[in-house]
Amino acid sequence: MKNKTLDQYWNCNLRYLVILLSIWFMCSYGFGILFADSLNQIKLGGFPLGFWFSQQGSIYVFVLLIFIYVYLMNRLDQEFDVDEK
Repeated sequence: MKNKTLDQYWNCNLRYLVILLSIWFMCSYGFGILFADSLNQIKLGGFPLGFWFSQQGSIYVFVLLIFIYVYLMNRLDQEFDVDEK
């Protein structure tokens, strides 16, 4: 890959990482700690939503974000023609 193309590829990869990790941070720290009191007014499966996010929700979101990252990176690899054929 040429340097310019390599820089574009890396910048797009970093953008994906920043966005996905920001979503995870918001779900784990924001919903589980900062906004837990407000979210506890809502029940999910009999448990307050803030409690659910701090105990299980952030893990589910993290696993989902892993699959999203794999999908995005496979698409990016195909776009820059560095995918496994």
